[in-house]
Amino acid sequence: MKFSVDKQEKYTVMTLQEDNLNSLVAPNVKSEFVILRNEGIPNFILNLSEVKFVDSSGLSAILTANRLWKDIGTFVLTGASHPHVKKLIEISRLETVLTIIPTLEESVDYIFMDEIEKELNPDGEEE
Repeated sequence: MKFSVDKQEKYTVMTLQEDNLNSLVAPNVKSEFVILRNEGIPNFILNLSEVKFVDSSGLSAILTANRLWKDIGTFVLTGASHPHVKKLIEISRLETVLTIIPTLEESVDYIFMDEIEKELNPDGEEE
């Protein structure tokens, strides 16, 4: 499995450098998620810009990441722009569960805005 990890102070980006996020790749991806989560990374961006196909195992891996970061920070899915990937996300209605942002740059901006919001409103109360 090929991927890159870019660790920053407020977030980490994992870019999957594979054509497919399928049953052959998904178990290794999940393992990497657990390792990164155990390192205490507060916010995680999964970049799928190089991925052309996702199957149910891949969706399971994505949902695992969402679950792992739910209590400690923010999980963002980005780069899911290939037609097959977009269609599967739409069919699965994952846009109702996940934070999906088109580009990596916008995802980083989202993380920073979310961090500012949490600092300004630490109790999570809406005004």
